[in-house]
Amino acid sequence: MEKSSHARIAHEFSNLVREIRKTHVGKGPTHIVTRFAGPWAICEMKGNLTSVEKFMSRTPEGQRMIHETRTEFIKKIYEDLTVGRPLEELVNARMVTLFVDFRFELDIAMTVFVFDRPLGLDSD
Repeated sequence: MEKSSHARIAHEFSNLVREIRKTHVGKGPTHIVTRFAGPWAICEMKGNLTSVEKFMSRTPEGQRMIHETRTEFIKKIYEDLTVGRPLEELVNARMVTLFVDFRFELDIAMTVFVFDRPLGLDSD
């Protein structure tokens, strides 16, 4: 597969992730970059916080709640296998798990989607 089709697939993957977040969290990130490495699709997302979350992040308890929501809740969303199906169809592989982290002070989320085989889309 040529580089331009890899970039197109990465762009489509990012758009699907944004739509999933928008649908299930109420707000999608303003900027996503997706990179592929072996069986992984790695998404870096910026501009995730809602106005309410920005207000909540002023306190340690609010920060804890945001982190928990933006990590554990995202994992729960993908437990519904139909949610990840469009991603699987795009890369023609089955998602086996995902890793999620969120840094509220940077407003950056990272999600690593792990598939059942190398995708052949590695970013150079």
